[in-house]
Amino acid sequence: MEERLLKAQQALAKHGIKTRIVSTAEEAKQIILEEVQPGQKVGIGGSRTIESLGVVPELEAKGCPVYWHWRGQTPDEVMALRRGQLTSDVFLASSNAVTEDGRLVNIDGIGNRVAAMVFGPPKVILVCGQNKVVSDLESALDRVHNVAAPQNARRLNTGTPCGVTGHCNDCHSPGRMCSVTTIIERCPHKTELEVILVREDLGY
Repeated sequence: MEERLLKAQQALAKHGIKTRIVSTAEEAKQIILEEVQPGQKVGIGGSRTIESLGVVPELEAKGCPVYWHWRGQTPDEVMALRRGQLTSDVFLASSNAVTEDGRLVNIDGIGNRVAAMVFGPPKVILVCGQNKVVSDLESALDRVHNVAAPQNARRLNTGTPCGVTGHCNDCHSPGRMCSVTTIIERCPHKTELEVILVREDLGY
């Protein structure tokens, strides 16, 4: 696993994406707290990884408004928080998969998370556990469809077949989570993109 992490780090760096490897989720959290300045607007994409860091209270203690749609109480409030993420100063999320050759692969149902990764917030920090690092694009897409999406479907009770079967059925369900696929191959021109790879399993 260490070799895989090092390969991914080196490839991402070649692609203009600042990447560092840390041993624990706590180290990743401290990096975020160091890089987010007091008062900056922080957006958070749907991410069990970021949720597990427990970083939000400390960001708010620094006077940072946090736009995290998982906190929304009504559909209108949730959508407003999603839109707020697109204009945040710093956007925090994870990636569904990271390849050894330096590609970040993500699939969304709505698209707010992947949109904020590539344009809008001037700084994006992605925290990715070692479980998300795979060999190549084919493995990344397989991981997204047959590991990440089914687990998220169960968590959100979407009613999609993958939540029952545990693998992709290429469904046409109203709650389908795999509507938008993005592959970041190089750092987007107007975005400072940073990846923190963690030597722990985090998220889906």
